[in-house]
Amino acid sequence: MAYIFEEPSHTFDEYLLVPGYTGPDCIPANVSLQTPVVRYNKKAGEKCPLMMNIPMTSAVMQAVSDDKLAVALAKEGGISFIYGSQTIENQAAMVARVKAYKAGFVTSDTNIKPEQTLTELVNAIEKTGHSTVAVTEDGTANGKLVGIITDRDFRITHCPEGAKVKDYMTPLSSLVMGQEGITLEEANEIIWQKKVNQLPVVDKNGHLLSLIFRKDAASHQEHPLELLDNQKRYIVGAGINTRDYMERVPALLAAGVDVMTLDSSEGFTEWQKRALHDIHEKWPEAKVGAGNVVDADGFNFLADAGADFVKIGIGGGSICITREQKGIGRGQATATIEVAKARDAYYEKTGIYIPICSDGGIVYDHHVTLALAMGADFVMLGRYFARFDESPTNKLIVNGNYVKEYWGEGSNRARNWQRYDLGGKKGMAFEEGVDSYVPYAGSLHDNVTLTTSKVIHAMCNCGAVTIPELQKIAKITLVSPASIREGGAHDVIVKNSIKAN
Repeated sequence: MAYIFEEPSHTFDEYLLVPGYTGPDCIPANVSLQTPVVRYNKKAGEKCPLMMNIPMTSAVMQAVSDDKLAVALAKEGGISFIYGSQTIENQAAMVARVKAYKAGFVTSDTNIKPEQTLTELVNAIEKTGHSTVAVTEDGTANGKLVGIITDRDFRITHCPEGAKVKDYMTPLSSLVMGQEGITLEEANEIIWQKKVNQLPVVDKNGHLLSLIFRKDAASHQEHPLELLDNQKRYIVGAGINTRDYMERVPALLAAGVDVMTLDSSEGFTEWQKRALHDIHEKWPEAKVGAGNVVDADGFNFLADAGADFVKIGIGGGSICITREQKGIGRGQATATIEVAKARDAYYEKTGIYIPICSDGGIVYDHHVTLALAMGADFVMLGRYFARFDESPTNKLIVNGNYVKEYWGEGSNRARNWQRYDLGGKKGMAFEEGVDSYVPYAGSLHDNVTLTTSKVIHAMCNCGAVTIPELQKIAKITLVSPASIREGGAHDVIVKNSIKAN
C-alpha cells in the first residue's frame, strides 16, 4: 500500500512568525543576511568557500536570468543562475560578460578603427550595449590606441553620411592614460583628479590593455554588499541539464562561472546522481547544486551523490502547472521544514553542512523570512525578478497597465524539455508551465532593497541578527483562514483603491 502522510502539506501563507525578545543590540544596522551557498566541513572549522551577502538567487529561466540581471543582482549581494535552455556558446558568453563587467581593469569589448563610419560605430554599440568605444589601429581590443569615442561625441542624425570615427573621437594626444603596471588605487586617483569618465591603460608600445571606469570606482560605495570573487569580478551562476553537461560544464568553467545547478523539475533521479558523479570526478573544484526535492529521502540522496547545495520545491512556482498536470509536488513550507531537518541531521552525522534553497511558492516578501526561519539558507525567485527592468523580457502595456512577459521553462514557448527529462526520447510530452505576464515593478535595486529591509526588520522582531540565529530561535505558528483574512486591511475603505469618476 502507498505511504500516506498523516498531515496535510502547507504553504508559506499558512504560517506567521511569533515575535521574540528584541534586545538593545538587535537593530537593523546590526543584522547580517550573509549565508552559505555550497557545502563545507563546518565541524572541522572550514569556512564556506562561497557566501552570499543576501539570501536571494534568481531562477534558471529564459524570462529571468541573463547577464544583465546577473550583474544587477550581484551588485546587491545575490547570485543569478543564467538559464541553460540555450546553446552552450551563448550561455558561456553570458557568463563571460558578467565576469568581465566589473574587474577594475576591463578588457574593451567594443572597438573600432578610425577609418570606419559612425554608422558602423552605432551598430557596434547596439550589439554590445557599451557606449565607450576604443579606437585602435586594427579595431581590436589590444590594438594600438589612437583615440576614444562615446555616444555623447556625436549625434548620428546631425552627421553627414559616411562620417568617419576619426573626425569625432577624442584623439590620443588629448587622452589621459595609465601605463602598464598601474594599480587600481592609482588609476582611480587619476580618474578623480583629472575628472575623466574612463582611463585607458596601455603598454610601453601604446597598445591598449584595459579600461578603468569612473562608474566602477564609485560602484562599491553605491552597492556595499556587491558580491565579488578574489579578482574583484562579479559572482555568477549557471543552470545545466543532465544531457549535455560534459560539454556544457567545461565551457562554463572556462568562461569563469562560480557555481552551477542541475536544473530539473525533479531531482531524486539516477540522472542527477550520474551527472554529479561525472562532473566532480572530471572537475573536482566545480560547485554544483542539485534538485528539486520535497522530502528527506530526496535530500539525502542528493547529499550522498555530492550535491553542493540542494533545491527544494516541486510545482509551487507561479507559472508551474506540474501539480495539476501530474499530481506531483508538496506544499512549499512543509517541504522546506522537512528538508531542513534532514540537512541538520546530515550535518550532525557527517560534519558536512549542505545549504538548502527554497525554490518556488514565495508570493510576498514576508515569505522569504518564513523560508529562512524554516531552515532555508537562501531562496530562488522567478516571478519576483521577472518584473524588473533588468530581466530580459519585453515591457508591454496590457489593459492600460505596464507588464513584463513571463513564461515557465516547462511551457511550449521555452521548449526546455531537458528540464523534465526522465531518460526517454528527446522532446516534451506535455506542458508543465504557462506563458503569462507579470506586473512591471521598476528597478531591481529598489525592490531588492525594500524586500531585504522587510526581512531585516522581521528578524529584529524575532530577536535575531543573523540567519542561523533566526533559524535557531524563531517561533512559527500555523494560522487559520480567518487569521489570514484578519492580517490584511479589513472593514475599511482603503483610499488608494477608490478611483475618481
